[in-house]
Amino acid sequence: QVQVVESGGGLVQPGGSLRLSCAASGSIFSIDAMGWYRQAPGKQRELVAAITSSGRINYAESVKGRFTISRDNAKNTVYLQMNSLKFEDTAVYYCRCTSISDDNYWGQGTQVTVSS
Repeated sequence: QVQVVESGGGLVQPGGSLRLSCAASGSIFSIDAMGWYRQAPGKQRELVAAITSSGRINYAESVKGRFTISRDNAKNTVYLQMNSLKFEDTAVYYCRCTSISDDNYWGQGTQVTVSS
C-alpha cells in the first residue's frame, strides 16, 4: 500500500556532493518523521539524519556540518544534501518514513560510493 522510492545516489570523488531524494506514496494517512539511514558493507545500519513534520532535525555526529536534510510535507518527500563527502560515507542509503501511528515504511536503498 505504501511505496518509498529513493534516488540520487551514485559515484562521487572525495570532497564532492550528492543530493538524495525520497518520495513516499500510496495509502499514507500522515507521516511524522522522515529520515535517512545508511549501511556500509559489514556494518550495522545507522541513522544519518531525520526530520519531523514540525521541522525538528537530528543528525549523526559524523555528518554534522556536511549533510543537510529537508522535506516537503505536502509531497511526503525528503531530501539529503551531502557535501564534503568522505570515503567513510560510502554505503547504501535508505529512506524511512514513520507515520503518526508509528508505522515504518522503508525504501529499497540507493548506493552512494565515494572513491578517488
